Amino acid sequence: MKKLLILTCAFQFAISFCNCQQKPVSYGNNPKAGKYYNIRGIKMYCEIYGKGKPLLLIHGNGGSISAFSKTIPYFAKKYKVIAVDSRAHGKSTDGRDSLSFEMMADDFSALLDTLHIKKSYVIGWSDGGINAILLAMRYPNKVIKFASTGANLWPDSTALIPSLWKDMRNQYNKDKDKPRNTAKEKNDWKIFMLDWVQPNIPLTALKAIQCPSLIICGDHDLIPVEHTNLIFQNIKNGYLWVVPNSGHGTLIEHAAEFNKKVADFFSLKSF
Repeated sequence: MKKLLILTCAFQFAISFCNCQQKPVSYGNNPKAGKYYNIRGIKMYCEIYGKGKPLLLIHGNGGSISAFSKTIPYFAKKYKVIAVDSRAHGKSTDGRDSLSFEMMADDFSALLDTLHIKKSYVIGWSDGGINAILLAMRYPNKVIKFASTGANLWPDSTALIPSLWKDMRNQYNKDKDKPRNTAKEKNDWKIFMLDWVQPNIPLTALKAIQCPSLIICGDHDLIPVEHTNLIFQNIKNGYLWVVPNSGHGTLIEHAAEFNKKVADFFSLKSF
């Protein structure tokens, strides 16, 4: 009996030791899953996890793959998750002086072609939500379903909460004439200007979207609920989810609920 107890304790210790030695995955900086692809004149960094139907993840302004650290492990159980650093973000460097959401949407389409993927599910957050919308507009045959959270269609104080828009206006006026000598300074300004003057998507253009679309925002998001509702109303197969007690980071603040809700939307024929 004493020997059995000793063996059991030793076995449990070994399991605990092994678990302690397992380092958490560093999403966005994982050499085992990461690879660069030549996409439309840039080297685009991408990490792929899991097997199954493809799911493209698109992060927000100034972000990277790491934004999806609570999203990737959930969906990788069922999907082939394609997490990407957008042009001029993360490890996907871009020395050009211009940047547009349309350019980025074309990048994601080219990435799918490079990966030999005809159609994909898509989750986009913030600027990534805008890109998800544009990808479905410009390449309707490539998107099966998409979930877009925290997206806006134009860059004014009706599509962004007024306090945020005023902060951006103040930053623009303060920094517009500053010299930008380093590559980082130039890139940071390019990314800021992306949101200051873009996107410019008319509501009528949303008619091009053919696939079921889950349009999401938090009830105290940086994007007014009224604006999110406009997006939803102008998509033929649109669905709306206003996440209670949530700010802009719906997929982080309410990760478990977000993951399940989006997974249910992707898997069900009706929602």
